[in-house]
Amino acid sequence: MEVKINDVSTSEKEVEISYTYDEIKNDIDNEVKKRSKKIQVPGFRKGKVPPAMIKKMFGDSLEHEASEKVANSLFWDIAKEKELKPIGQPVMTDIKFHPGEEFSFKVKYEVIPELDIKDYRDQEIEVPDLQVKDEDVEHEIFHIKRANSTTEDTAIVGDDNNCILHVEILRINEDGNPYNDAKPEEMDIDLTEEKINKEIIENAKGKKTGESFNFSFKQERKEKNAEGNEETISENFIYKAEIKSIKKIVLPELTEELIKKVTKDKVATEEDFRNDIRKDIQNYYDQTTEKYTRDKLTEKIINNNKFTAPNSLVDNLLDDFVQKEEQYYKKQGYNKIDKDLVRERYKNNAEFEVKWYLLRNAIIKEENLDVPDEELREMAKKDAENSGLTEDKLFSYYKSTNFKEQLLDKKLFDFLKMNNQIKKVDKETLEKKEAKENK
Repeated sequence: MEVKINDVSTSEKEVEISYTYDEIKNDIDNEVKKRSKKIQVPGFRKGKVPPAMIKKMFGDSLEHEASEKVANSLFWDIAKEKELKPIGQPVMTDIKFHPGEEFSFKVKYEVIPELDIKDYRDQEIEVPDLQVKDEDVEHEIFHIKRANSTTEDTAIVGDDNNCILHVEILRINEDGNPYNDAKPEEMDIDLTEEKINKEIIENAKGKKTGESFNFSFKQERKEKNAEGNEETISENFIYKAEIKSIKKIVLPELTEELIKKVTKDKVATEEDFRNDIRKDIQNYYDQTTEKYTRDKLTEKIINNNKFTAPNSLVDNLLDDFVQKEEQYYKKQGYNKIDKDLVRERYKNNAEFEVKWYLLRNAIIKEENLDVPDEELREMAKKDAENSGLTEDKLFSYYKSTNFKEQLLDKKLFDFLKMNNQIKKVDKETLEKKEAKENK
């Protein structure tokens, strides 16, 4: 027997295996006998057909069929003996069998790549410097007031835009006539909404009940032309809005009563209220920065370590994505989705996640990061004082769930943040730089 293992890529190998005929003759003969027992010939009982007659009827075909079965069995024996550790489903790429002469075959298989991890220390990444500004606090207070506001009838849209318009809108052409068979529809327009079309705000300003104003927006979509090439189609939508009524939004004063109501008696003064809002916003910004930092470190390390993600792992993850997508759309009332389209959409994400999973494990191994039982025990002891559960129950829970993995993940990113340069820069400057790089 001869075995030769060739590297196809970092995650794919091909093994070449060859035997002399004498080494596999018994295996071939035994498999042929098994197949012969299933053959029926008129005048003979099943399994009792003379070998000479079978040979005359089928020639070497039974031996060739047997060779594939034998090759598959021998591969798994060699995989165990040589510790090949294949993942996914190995594929036989070639088999050569001549009765009485040679027997060789090739099998391509995937493995968890052995990564020579590099450049995960001493790297520089830029993250946005997110700090609470006074306008952030005012913006939040406005929304709190808006949620507790009242309305009153008014005859004109004021400059402060604190209005809700009840309008009849109609899609029109550039000449002002109705677009095709368009019919008017009534709707409410809240001018305080952040994502509202800016034309609406500008063109509605100073208008009175019974008056009209126009607004427009462009919509772009991708379509395939006659040659099958994808092109961008831009369509301009123009609407005429006739104001039926105007409600002025009356914002409340920031009184002690309102503050107590909003905070459920947590605080009562405006100063404490503003401080709490500032803390909450900064906490959100810190979480956003933490996630951004993780994402950038992950992306940097993946880009620094080029290798092919094992297709079998990627496919398994794509299967999960498809299943989740099916469950989501089923809840929305759709019974069927285009699975191929979903797999194509998530392919890059799946490859990214598989690569990071392998790199993450490689760094953890390289740096000997671990969450020992002593650490879990100490945490269980501390948490038991506040949870009402016993230390032993908490310890068992922490060991039996993915809690340990979460702690290990935190240790990893704490290590990465400590051993790389995290540079905080102005948010707008960073966004412009990234937009330029992504062009």
